[in-house]
Amino acid sequence: MSKGETEGGCNCGALRYRLAGKPLAVAVCHCANCRRQSGSAFSVNVVVRADAMSLTGELATYEDLDTESGSPVLRQFCATCGSPIRSLSAASPKIAIVKAGTADDPGQFVPALHVWTESALPWVDIPPGLPQFPRNAS
Repeated sequence: MSKGETEGGCNCGALRYRLAGKPLAVAVCHCANCRRQSGSAFSVNVVVRADAMSLTGELATYEDLDTESGSPVLRQFCATCGSPIRSLSAASPKIAIVKAGTADDPGQFVPALHVWTESALPWVDIPPGLPQFPRNAS
């Protein structure tokens, strides 16, 4: 792996990925759909160019039609163990949204902003000083 690349994968090891270059953003999403997909209070997402991500292994896809834009979001996960890996939005086809917790070194991805804060759980503390958006960042 060369400098500027990140590797990661699923829980069972059947799926691996590599991200080339630095992320475009690291964002915490508090929307209900990301909460359900992550199984947690929010999802930490690494936003990258779609062509900067290479994969080995089999992805399964859930087409999420419950979106504000009306454009589907393809929520992709390991076909073997179900680990969520990435989301692809028809509204932004050149972007991949990778689940930070699937990286081999997730600690490198420090969130720089929070989106969908209007639906954040009441007990979640968002660090002061970080940009916050009630819905998507604009």
